[in-house]
Amino acid sequence: MLSHRFLAYVLAACSLIGLTTPPGAWAEAPRDSRVEPIAGKTFAAHDTLATGHEAELDARNCLEALAWEPNHFEVTLQVAKEHQGDVWVRFPSARPVGDATNDLAAMEWYQARDAAGCVIEAPAAVIVHESGSGMTVGRLIAKSLRSKGIHTFMLQLPYYGVRRAGERPQGERLIEALCQSIADARRARDAVAALPLVDASHISLQGTSLGGFVVATTAGLDRGYHSVFILLAGGDLAGVLANGKKDAQKVRQAMMAGGMGEGEYRQMLSRIEPLRLAHRIDANRTWLFSGSYDDVVPPHNSELLATSAHLPEGHHIRLLANHYSGIIFLPMISQQMSQHMRE
Repeated sequence: MLSHRFLAYVLAACSLIGLTTPPGAWAEAPRDSRVEPIAGKTFAAHDTLATGHEAELDARNCLEALAWEPNHFEVTLQVAKEHQGDVWVRFPSARPVGDATNDLAAMEWYQARDAAGCVIEAPAAVIVHESGSGMTVGRLIAKSLRSKGIHTFMLQLPYYGVRRAGERPQGERLIEALCQSIADARRARDAVAALPLVDASHISLQGTSLGGFVVATTAGLDRGYHSVFILLAGGDLAGVLANGKKDAQKVRQAMMAGGMGEGEYRQMLSRIEPLRLAHRIDANRTWLFSGSYDDVVPPHNSELLATSAHLPEGHHIRLLANHYSGIIFLPMISQQMSQHMRE
C-alpha cells in the first residue's frame, strides 16, 4: 500500500544502505562450480505444502479454500530485464486464473556473490512487494539483503510487472488475485529450493504493506519457511480498509468496484484474512515491524496480528514512524532480518 510520496525516504534509505555491508563481505559459503544458475536452465521442483490437521472449523475452512493439491512443476531461469535482478525465475502459478500471462509466476533473483563476483551458496529469502506498480520497496529490500549475503527472490505479484497484460483486476477478481498471491508466495519457497547454490534449509519470507498481508496469511498455511518477516501490515483487513487512510482507501475503492454491498465485500475479504490462520504461525520464527504513527495500517491492526499469532517478546518491533517514513529504518531492519535468516 506504499505510494510515490515516500520516494524521499527511499532515497535516504538507499544512501544509508550504501554505507552498510558491501557485497561479498558475508561470502563464506563455498561456491559449487559444477552448477551455473544462468538463463536457459530448467530445474524440477515439487510442492511441499502440508497444512496438516486443524482443529478449528473456521481455520479449516480457510485452509481448504486457499490450499491446492501438491504437484511437481518446473522452474526456468530467464534473462532478466535491466535493474530487475541478475536472472528471472519463472514457474507456473499454484492457483491459475485462466490468464496465460499472469499465470506464469516471476521472481527477480538478486544473487549473493563473493568478492570476486562469483555466485555463492547462501541462505535465501522470497520478497513480496508493496502495492505500487514500480515495486520500489520490494526491490530495495531485495538488494539490501543481497548485500548481506542472502540470495533474494522478489516475487512479482499477480498482474504486476511481466505478469500484467491489461488492467488490474477489481472487485471479486481482485480477491481472486490475492488468493493467487498467497498460493504463489508459498510455492515460491519450493521453486527457490530447487535452484542451485541455495541453502534449502534456510529459505525465509518477507513482505511489506500489501505484501505483508499476503505474507501474514501465507505463513498460516503451514511452516514451510524457515522464518517470516512482516513489515507495515497486520490483521482485520476490513478494519484496515475502513479506518486506514491514503492507500488503504484506494484499495477499498478497487474492491468495492461494481456496486458490491458491504456484506459481500466483507465476506470476500474474509477469504484472505490473516487472523483466521494467525494461531498457526510459527511465532518463534516470525517478526512483525509496525509503525507507531501509521495511518494506513493503524497500530491497532498490527497489535491484533501480533496478539493472535502469540508473538513472543521482541518479535513485534514498533517503529517510531508512519507508513511511509518507516523506510528510513530499512538498514536496521535488513540487518536484523539477515541475522535471523542465518540462525
